[in-house]
Amino acid sequence: MIILGIFASLAAIGLLCWLLFTLAVFALPAFVGVTAGAWAHGTGAGIPGAVLVGAVAAALTLAAGHLLITLVRPMWLKLILAIAFVAPAAIAGFHATHGIVKHLMASEGWQITFSVIGAIAVGITAFVRVAGMAASPGPSGRDLQRA
Repeated sequence: MIILGIFASLAAIGLLCWLLFTLAVFALPAFVGVTAGAWAHGTGAGIPGAVLVGAVAAALTLAAGHLLITLVRPMWLKLILAIAFVAPAAIAGFHATHGIVKHLMASEGWQITFSVIGAIAVGITAFVRVAGMAASPGPSGRDLQRA
């Protein structure tokens, strides 16, 4: 029975890590949504209104990010937009990894080391996914030769 509990715990940790990597791209919209929802709740919108405002703000942030990365032409501007999505994902990755690692290691130095490694891994994953959003079909070399 104890071994079953250990395997279930490992499966749960694996599932949460997979979820973290999958949702890393959405860290910026989530931060914007939570901030807008907290603001709406603070101004008296109530819980349903705050959830609605937060969801709309998160959706608009994600849609604007997709639209801008697709339409912007200069590569340096695309890089700035990608960093705007990757930085919150890396911060979320650091804190998520630190939350896991502090239960496994006593040394604070190693906790920080593994947390930084987790932040880098989540940041790279988010960058690859954001770069995939930016990959739009453009004219190929053959199309340019015909024109």
